[in-house]
Amino acid sequence: MKIIFKLLFLSVVVFLFSACEKDENKIYLEGGTAPVLTSSTTGTTLPLSFANKDMPAMVLNWTNPDYRFTTGVSSQNVTYQIEIDTVGANFTNPAKKTIAVSNSLSHSFTQNELNDILLNQLNLKAGMAHNIEIRVSSTLANSSAKLTSNVIKYTVTPYALPPKVAPPASQKLFIVGAATPGGWNNPVPVPTQEFKKISETMYEITVPLKSGESYLLLPVNGSWDVKYGALGGNNSNNPMEDDFRMGGGDLIAPPTTGNYKITVDFQRGKFSLTKI
Repeated sequence: MKIIFKLLFLSVVVFLFSACEKDENKIYLEGGTAPVLTSSTTGTTLPLSFANKDMPAMVLNWTNPDYRFTTGVSSQNVTYQIEIDTVGANFTNPAKKTIAVSNSLSHSFTQNELNDILLNQLNLKAGMAHNIEIRVSSTLANSSAKLTSNVIKYTVTPYALPPKVAPPASQKLFIVGAATPGGWNNPVPVPTQEFKKISETMYEITVPLKSGESYLLLPVNGSWDVKYGALGGNNSNNPMEDDFRMGGGDLIAPPTTGNYKITVDFQRGKFSLTKI
């Protein structure tokens, strides 16, 4: 009986010692320090220009958050997220730009890269001054233990990109071809086959088109010297939407005869048709 009791006592002691040892071996996150964000660009204005599009706009640097565990400083991979947003949105804007950076304490932007973010991500208007703010956050695995830096603010004026296709110097645009009511007769009837100028780079017209026939776009009514057409050979385009170029081939009309709204976007170098 004494032997059984001693064995039972020893088992309890071993169990309690093991439980304490397991608790002592658990690793806990003790914390970290929010990264401090700095920029290579001094002042509050970021100058941008198409002429310097390949030049640096800024280099962002931030300090190591030094995540600490009970075993010491973390050796885990750290992921950083750079956020760029407009001032006042407090980084809640659905259009804000977020850039993920792994295991690095810096990130650089060319003027072209930053300008693209401003125009195409934040949807800011070119040629106007805008106020933006930038911050960086750090996380460990599974986006845990997030720490957020200070905020840097800048005034920036995004530049307009040159049109992909040079707009007509005449500031007019006409449609000619067998697909149109006027056929290939040049000059074409006006105003029925003259586009309306919407902006410096956008023209629109609503016109009846014959299926399977061709047409071209002319900047000067009555002249064949300059024309806009397909990127490839004659009738090689997608009839409803495609790229175009100066001096291009004939454009093929849609497969269904009817009235179409034609939009010609020189900024993007694209035209599109919508059946009315």
